[in-house]
Order: sequence, then C-alpha cells, then structure tokens
Amino acid sequence: MSVRTNRNHAVADRSNLYDEITGKIIAELEAGRFPWVQPWGTSAAKAALSLPQNASTYRAYSGINVLILWGAVVERGFSTQSWITYRQAFALGGNVRRGEHGTTVVYADRFVPDHEKKRARETGEDAQAVPFLKRFTVFNIEQCEGLPDEVAASAPLSVASPIEPRVEALIKATGIDFRIGGDRAFYVPAHDYIQVPPPQAYFEPINWHRTALHELGHATGHSSRLDRKFSGSTASRKYAFEELVAEINAAFCCAAMGIVPTARRADRTLSSKKTGAVIGQRSSNSVGFLR
Repeated sequence: MSVRTNRNHAVADRSNLYDEITGKIIAELEAGRFPWVQPWGTSAAKAALSLPQNASTYRAYSGINVLILWGAVVERGFSTQSWITYRQAFALGGNVRRGEHGTTVVYADRFVPDHEKKRARETGEDAQAVPFLKRFTVFNIEQCEGLPDEVAASAPLSVASPIEPRVEALIKATGIDFRIGGDRAFYVPAHDYIQVPPPQAYFEPINWHRTALHELGHATGHSSRLDRKFSGSTASRKYAFEELVAEINAAFCCAAMGIVPTARRADRTLSSKKTGAVIGQRSSNSVGFLR
C-alpha cells in the first residue's frame, strides 16, 4: 500500500470519527439535552460529579472525551466515573466481563513526518505538523471483574458545593482583569476585562460561579491568548460557537472543582439546530476541539 493510500485512508478514518462524535452531540442537543450539563447525583445520573479518569493511571480524560464518557455514564447508569482499557484491566489481574460493550474515546495530537522534517531542513522553512486522531475503547470499571480492591473501589469524588476559594484562586491565576459589580455579566475583548454582578445578586451561589467561569471561557479567546474572532451578531454561527466554547469551559471547570453545573438561561439561546450546525462546521477542521 502506497504512502498516499495510507494517508487517504487515515484522512477518511478521521473524518468518519469526526462525524460519529458530531452525530452523538447533535442527537443530544436535538433531544433537548446539553451534553456538558448532566443531572449528577440523581436517579437519572447515579454517578457523582467529577471529570472521568483512567482507573489505572489516575489521569483525567479531557476535551471531547469528557462529554463522551459523561454521556455513557448517564445513558448506561454507571455509578462511577472511572474507566480502563481492556489491556489495562488484564495487566492489573482483572478482565472485562464477557458480553460487555466498551465506549470509544479519542486521542488527538499533531506530529511531524520524516519527509516533512527533511523538506524543512533542505528549504530552511518551518516543518508543518500533521494532525492525527486515534480511537480506542475503554470500559467503566463496573463492566470489569477481578480488579484489585483499590482500583475496583470508586475513588471518593468531590462533594458538590460552591467552592469559592478554588474559583477565586483560578480567577487570580489567569491574571485577567476581573471586576465584580453592576447587574450584567459580560466580557469586553477590546479592553480584556470581565465583569459579573456580585454573588448576592444570585438566588443560588453556584450560578455566580458558573457565570464567572463562563465569562473566563470567553476571555480565553483574546488576541493575546487563543485569538478567536468575536465579531458577529447574536444570531450568527460565530456567536453560537463562542457561546458553546464558554459553556463547555464552565462545565469542565465546574467538574474539576466539584461544583455541580446547572443549565443557565443562556443555554436556551443556543438552539439545537444552530448549535449542531456549528459543531458540525467546526469538527471537520479542528482537532483542537477534541483535545
């Protein structure tokens, strides 16, 4: 098989994987559910809130894998957020129970092929990295047996509570001008500052934290950071995509800090059809969205 054929096959496989993931998210949106907001700690979602983690390495999954694994936990009624590969289970002396079906997650990154390194050396130009996407299957530890007790036992998860010190520490660590006051929450790209009403203005403290983290998500798009474009009306795809980025950022930060996220009113402004179109448009050319 030629190098070109291999490359074409890889591109086709990557496109199919993008389509699969996009389809799952759009299906959730069309059903009126936001994948980044789950009913943790209820009969609908038995697991407590946390970022999914690998039970063997204890590393937390990231990017789109968080949404994929959250969805699997809720859909299949698992009570733990711990996952493991077939080989990892075997290496630990356990195994996946016969008949169990795993969940597909992805690994996205970039690499520089040898021929590109050679071209760069010969021309003096910068080498161009090539994005790649690899899929693999993981199983919830409830689908396994024979695992060591310390692995089989669910790790104690964060207690859902408004953890103001952690949020304050995160805000301070960003170095972003963060102002509290007024009666509206917003980010001003031109002057790179955030403003949110005081916590006392919210019926529930958690809503202040989620709003603050949402606005921090917008601030990541400043030209000195990820350089996203903030132009576009509130009815545009660009605006919908930016709101999606901010909401997912808030949800991931809440999960990392043990704050149970609730659907903000702003979520409802993202119609499932428009948000689905935005995800479909971006997923076909953005490996970064999957990280």
